[in-house]
Amino acid sequence: MVDLSRRRLFTRNVVRDDAVRLPWLSSPEQFTDLCTQCGECLKACETQIIIKGDGGFPRVDFTIDECTFCYQCAEACPESLFTDQQETPWQARAAINEQCLAQQNVECRSCGEMCDSMAIQFRLEVGRVAQPNLDSNLCNGCGACVAVCPTSSINVSNRVA
Repeated sequence: MVDLSRRRLFTRNVVRDDAVRLPWLSSPEQFTDLCTQCGECLKACETQIIIKGDGGFPRVDFTIDECTFCYQCAEACPESLFTDQQETPWQARAAINEQCLAQQNVECRSCGEMCDSMAIQFRLEVGRVAQPNLDSNLCNGCGACVAVCPTSSINVSNRVA
């Protein structure tokens, strides 16, 4: 078993325990034990957001594009790592930080325009530009809002708020 948290000693990069791995993982806790790092999921991803992460294990990079929940990564995997497509893909949700242009009183609605689930709505405020309001109950964690954000103010993680 690979303990990714112990790798922090030898790297400057922060290993995030809440990073999004892959959708429909049957057991995220046993992912490093069962994944053979074959790379089939990387090849199968239609938006090419699955990359080799820490230790060569696949992870999702939303700065590239969004997850379309096509299930091709699961179908390509030779191991039994994934649940049925009818299950919830993951518990990942987006979060918007204080770097957001709208919070700096600069008009920007890029994230809301990309959000198909309409989890990001903008509310009008007196004397300010419209402010983003993220409904985590509507967010499916697809990451469509991440790549379009000009200030990298949005992060998708498994952290439960």
